[in-house]
Amino acid sequence: MKKILVIGSVALDTITTPMGSSREVLGGSATYFSISASFFARVNLVATVGMDFPDRHRSLIKSFGVDTKGLETKKGKTFRWKGSYVEDLNCAKTIETQLNVFADFRPKIPGVYKNSEFIFLANIDPDLQLFILKQFKGKRFIGCDSMNYWIQNKGPALKRLMKKVSFVFLNDAEARLFSGESNIMKAGKYLLSLGPRLAIIKRGEYGAILFAKDRLLLLTPAYLLETVCDPTGAGDTFAGGFMGYLARSGRINDETVRSALLHGSVMASFTVEDFSVNRFLKLKKKDIEKRYNNFRKLTMA
Repeated sequence: MKKILVIGSVALDTITTPMGSSREVLGGSATYFSISASFFARVNLVATVGMDFPDRHRSLIKSFGVDTKGLETKKGKTFRWKGSYVEDLNCAKTIETQLNVFADFRPKIPGVYKNSEFIFLANIDPDLQLFILKQFKGKRFIGCDSMNYWIQNKGPALKRLMKKVSFVFLNDAEARLFSGESNIMKAGKYLLSLGPRLAIIKRGEYGAILFAKDRLLLLTPAYLLETVCDPTGAGDTFAGGFMGYLARSGRINDETVRSALLHGSVMASFTVEDFSVNRFLKLKKKDIEKRYNNFRKLTMA
């Protein structure tokens, strides 16, 4: 089984949706990605938290088999995010962000993590993402995510990063902003022109589109649900399922990419069914395969 290294945030989230609210629950891009990917592969996590980070949250992450030697505890408070989806489930309204110890995040990659074949650079400063990649030698399968803030303020660094990654995950608004194209097809082709082997554009409840340099174009709908509780972390969970499946398969071709795309959507569908990572506490691998098989039949109809 291949190893995946994820570098990103571990946070405490306060969230309000039409289904209710939760206060200071476990969140962060690295958290959602690592737990999702752990159902398919061995995961190493690098992030930073403050002295106030609850031991129960650390234990919860480890309970999924995620290696947390790279989860550094620093003097200060843990990164906090407060958001609302009351007006639109497809778009979070940020109410408050407290970076705290995450503001000075300078990842320390444990030596035992240097043999990770797959690397996911979650949503952090692209200059920091480039700094991280300098610590690795040899061929790797590298995925990255970003956001509007970095696109607007660190565009040149983000373009340099694109030359070094295998997969890029952006939502449709980010892809349009980065490319300067209003047409999603042109935006996808622009992303590929910067260097990635695959460009995955996430479209929330409308699914995802995958662009590939070998002209492979895949569209997948979102898995239909009767109830959506909390969309937080769905994109990172999608990336975790996608890269986790590829790591488990051990090869990247048309067939495995198609399956990875569906597995990513399936993992995201579980995430939104409850607040934080609560849905994963009762999730079994057989549940994933059952939903995947149902989803595959629907998408092939």
